[in-house]
Amino acid sequence: MEKTKRSELFGFGKGWGTILYCLLMFWFYAGMVNDSSNVVAPAVAEKLGIAQGTVLNMGTVAAMVGVVFFFIMGAVNRRIGPRITSFICLILAGIGYFGMGHANSLVQYAVSLCVCTIGAMSAGYIAGGAFVAQWFPKKKGIVMGYTTMGHNMATGFFVPLITMLTARLGVTNAVVLPAVLVIVLGIVGLAFMRNTPQERGINPDNVSDEEYRTEYFNEEVDDDGGWTVKKLFSRKTFWLVAIASGGFQFVSTIIITQLVVRNQQVGFTQTQAVAIMTVLAFAGIVGSWIIGALDQKIGTKKTMIFFGIWYAVALFLEVTEIRALVIVFLVMFALALGGSANFTTSLPAAVFGRHGFKKVNSVLFPIQALVSSFGFCVNGNVLNATGSLRMSYVIAAVASLIVVVIVLFINEHEYNRDYMSEQEAEAFTKKLMKN
Repeated sequence: MEKTKRSELFGFGKGWGTILYCLLMFWFYAGMVNDSSNVVAPAVAEKLGIAQGTVLNMGTVAAMVGVVFFFIMGAVNRRIGPRITSFICLILAGIGYFGMGHANSLVQYAVSLCVCTIGAMSAGYIAGGAFVAQWFPKKKGIVMGYTTMGHNMATGFFVPLITMLTARLGVTNAVVLPAVLVIVLGIVGLAFMRNTPQERGINPDNVSDEEYRTEYFNEEVDDDGGWTVKKLFSRKTFWLVAIASGGFQFVSTIIITQLVVRNQQVGFTQTQAVAIMTVLAFAGIVGSWIIGALDQKIGTKKTMIFFGIWYAVALFLEVTEIRALVIVFLVMFALALGGSANFTTSLPAAVFGRHGFKKVNSVLFPIQALVSSFGFCVNGNVLNATGSLRMSYVIAAVASLIVVVIVLFINEHEYNRDYMSEQEAEAFTKKLMKN
C-alpha cells in the first residue's frame, strides 16, 4: 500500500525530465509576464514618464491580443507537437522580454509585452499542457503540483533577481539575462524533450504494460479525439471548465502582479515587500505540492471547491488592512500560490482526458487566458481611480466564490475515456465521430 502511494506521488521514472521542463517554462512565464510587473512595469512607467496604471493595463491588452494567437499556437501545437512548439514559443518569449526593457514608448512596450505573453503563456500552458496530458493522464494532479512550483520559484527568485538587476543596471539592461536564459531553455527542450512517453519507451503515468492494457483506453482515435470547435462550443461543460479554470487565474493575476505594491500600501517598505515575496515563494513550493497531492487524492473538483473557499477567506482578511490579518492572508496565499495554475491543465485533462487533448486545449486555453487577463485591467483601473488596490482584492474574493459555484456543476470525468469502461469509451468515440 505504501509503495503504491509513493509510486503515485513520486514514481515518474523518465517522466521527471518532462516535469522539470514544464516547471522551468512556468518559472519563466510567471517571472516575465506576471511577477515582473511588480518591478518592470513601474520602472518602464518612470522611464517613459507615464502613469503606472496605464502601463499595467497593457497586460490586459497583451492577453487579449494573445487570445487570437493562442488559437494559432494551439493549432501549431496540434500539427507539430509540444516539443517544437515550446521551442518556438520560448524564443518568442525571450525576444519579447528583451523588447520590454528596451521600449522607448508605450506602444513599443505593449507590442513587446504581447510577444512575450504569447510566447511564454503558449509554452507553459499550450505546449506544457499537452506534455502533461500525454505523459501523466491519471497523475496530472500531482504532476501539476510539481510543475506549478515554477510559479512560486518565480516569485521567490525572479522578483529579487530582476529587482537587483534593475537597481544596478536599469530596466533596459536588466531584461537581457532572463531573455537569454529562456532562449537557452528552448534549445535544451528541442534537443532532449519528446512529445509522448512512448517515444521514451515507457507508458503514460510510467505504469506497467499490463496496467496500461487494462486500466487505460487504448483504441486508436484521430489526433483530435473526434472533437471540433463546434462540438466543444455546444457543450455546457466546456464553458464551465474554461471559466472556472480561468477564474482562479484571474484571481491570482490580481494578487501576484501587484503584490509588492499592495504590501507597501498596507505599511511594508519596498525592501520588506520584496523579501515577503521571497518567503512566500518557499511556502508556496510546499503549497503547490499539497494542492497537487489533494488533487490526486480527492479529485480535481473537490480540491477546487476547497481552494476557492480558502482563497476567498484569505482575501477578505487582507482587505481589513489589519497588520496581523494581512500576515495571515500572506501565509494562506503562499500555500495557495501555485494552485490556480494547477487547475488550468488539471481540470480540462480530468474532464476531457488525453484523447484529443491538444485540440480541446487549443480552443479552451485562449478563453482561460481571456478570463485571466481581466486581472490586469482590474488592477490598472482600480489603481488609477482610487490610488489603492484594496477594491481589487474585494473583487478577487467575490470572483473566487463565484468559481466555487461554477465548479459544483461540473462532472469531473464526463468525457474522459480513460475513466470509462471499454464499451462506454468505444460508444462515446463512435457517437462523437458520427456527430
